[in-house]
Amino acid sequence: MINKKILSAGIAVVILLVLVVGARVWLFQPEDQIKGVSIPEGVHDPAEWGKFYPLEYRSYLKNREMAPSPTGFGGSEKVQKALMEPANLMNFKGYGFSKDYTEDRGHPYAVEDLRETKRVTPKTTGACMTCKTAQLGDIFREKGWAYAKMPLAELLPLLKHPITCSNCHDPKTMNLRVMNPAFIEAMAKRGIDVSKASNKEMRSYVCGQCHVEYYFEPETFHVVFPWGKGLQPEQIYDYYAAKPAGFVQDWVHPDSQTKMIKAQHPDFETWSTGTHGMAGVACADCHMPFMRDGGRKYSSHWVTSPMRTVEASCRTCHTQTEAWLLSRVKTTQGHVWDMQRRAGTTVSQAHEAIARAAAAADVKGEELDKARELLRRAQWYWDIVSAENSMGFHNPSQVLNTLGRSVDLAHQAIATANRATVGAGRK
Repeated sequence: MINKKILSAGIAVVILLVLVVGARVWLFQPEDQIKGVSIPEGVHDPAEWGKFYPLEYRSYLKNREMAPSPTGFGGSEKVQKALMEPANLMNFKGYGFSKDYTEDRGHPYAVEDLRETKRVTPKTTGACMTCKTAQLGDIFREKGWAYAKMPLAELLPLLKHPITCSNCHDPKTMNLRVMNPAFIEAMAKRGIDVSKASNKEMRSYVCGQCHVEYYFEPETFHVVFPWGKGLQPEQIYDYYAAKPAGFVQDWVHPDSQTKMIKAQHPDFETWSTGTHGMAGVACADCHMPFMRDGGRKYSSHWVTSPMRTVEASCRTCHTQTEAWLLSRVKTTQGHVWDMQRRAGTTVSQAHEAIARAAAAADVKGEELDKARELLRRAQWYWDIVSAENSMGFHNPSQVLNTLGRSVDLAHQAIATANRATVGAGRK
């Protein structure tokens, strides 16, 4: 009799569980299983998208928060980088980055910061707004690459929206998309059709369309990614050395008279050949991890350091504690920062040494030219690390090697400049 009661109770429990699970699956369906809502093309206001995707929108708004990085490097506060790295003032002398070069704020500030930066002058062209606004697609459809040559001052009044949902999502299907034509062209040259990319690949491509190195072609100001020889620092430098489309330099340093190239946030290139990139870990896996809220799974649109979301960003793969993971990141970034400062300082000393040599009577011009080429390469190797946003974590071994090369080349530049004056002025 007792056994029958136990059996009946067990059956009742099983039936109850089936009913609860069935109700959860079919009656109380979580939002991530509800069909997406289409939004008209040309609607760039994230608040409009947020009416249908409130969790994503709520997390996107967190990008307006300005705070230091959990590791002590980077962060989203608008602070001049030269305060921590004084060598910037010498190394970028004669160029806009010596006047204004701050830490990057979040995507919602892209247009605002473009309007306010001291690097913009009346000669600045429309190419500079390429990665600052969700309206890029509209402008490119209307004007093609002609927008890149237009005065930026003519385009700024048109820019009402910074980087928003439509930069990365097709409003009709909500599928990920790439808007930047420069990225599409660069990938095509590498034999990759972005339109056929998997969702996993797109979770990096939508970031890579802007977080990259680029240059403007002379005359047309067409935005080009210098990937013709590869994505590594020396390959990009060799690409520039070939003077593509007549591009020679971004500016000439007023002291050393060296033709310089300025690197621009090469996050995608650095990540691509790093441990995570090679293992197939997408940018969004770490910087926009999946979250859950009320049973709904969604991708966080707070694009931030994974060290703020360690549980969701890191511990889905890594079993170590949050404290241990944070410590490892801090250690890696600390080593890179130490080498980056050393490299930047040595490069600035090379500028000074070449300037002194150039002022000497009867200086050996051939030796001076060699010194300038060594310095140009040294600064490139320092800057392509300094301009990248992970303080080396995207690719620690490559980054430390690159900084080591920078220090070595800068010392060679100093030695060569000194040799250029040996015997100079003697009769």
